[in-house]
Amino acid sequence: MLHATYPSLAGQRVIITGGGTGIGVAIVEAFARQGAHVTFLDIAEEASRALEARLADLPQRPVFRYCDLTDLAGLAATFAEIEATFGAADILINNAANDDRHQIENVTPAYWDERIAVNLRHQYFCAQAVAPAMRAKKRGVILNLGSISWHLAQANLSIYMTAKAGIEGLTRGLARDLGVDGIRVNCIIPGAVRTPRQERLWHTPQAEAVILQGQCLQLRVEPEDVAALALFLASDNAAKCAGREYYVDAGWYGA
Repeated sequence: MLHATYPSLAGQRVIITGGGTGIGVAIVEAFARQGAHVTFLDIAEEASRALEARLADLPQRPVFRYCDLTDLAGLAATFAEIEATFGAADILINNAANDDRHQIENVTPAYWDERIAVNLRHQYFCAQAVAPAMRAKKRGVILNLGSISWHLAQANLSIYMTAKAGIEGLTRGLARDLGVDGIRVNCIIPGAVRTPRQERLWHTPQAEAVILQGQCLQLRVEPEDVAALALFLASDNAAKCAGREYYVDAGWYGA
């Protein structure tokens, strides 16, 4: 996909969580090709190093930092190091997540806590880490990634859907609290995005047919489609967009 060019993104300092795999790869590349200074975080070190190497020839080469976002002390230290090395973030994209399936009877308190930490908690603390510098500059963008899953009430995802529903509430709360300082906070809600992980889990003719039948558009959503929306919402073209949810799901209302 050839993305539109947003001059306001050139030179912006962008932090992207979960940037080494899945949707994150497309977001990292899209912002780097806009001339933004991209730092991306992930625990998938091999894939992240490969992405870093693949984009090494860009004028603004993305930089990888290993970070386990469930370790809040490590998260804070990583954000502090990034700010000290590259300068304060202008844009934060809270992309990292994991849609592990689970049966209700198998869920333990420890599993619950771990899933919430993986899918929700870090979004708040990443925002907390970048907020002071954004407030000082009186501008900034935070994009949180939610999920269509809870809007469709999908099976065997109750904790994941709890987290993703919470992200929409978090987005509105942060937008209200930070908007007075010129910081825009929005939520992107992807649909059935064709990532390598989802292809491994669900790529059968039957599953493909169910997804397409449930969508208004008979086309699969690609990671680049999500990246395109992120570019727009992070740019000055979306200067009056705040506290809202923006879908990129081909109009998926369920089968």
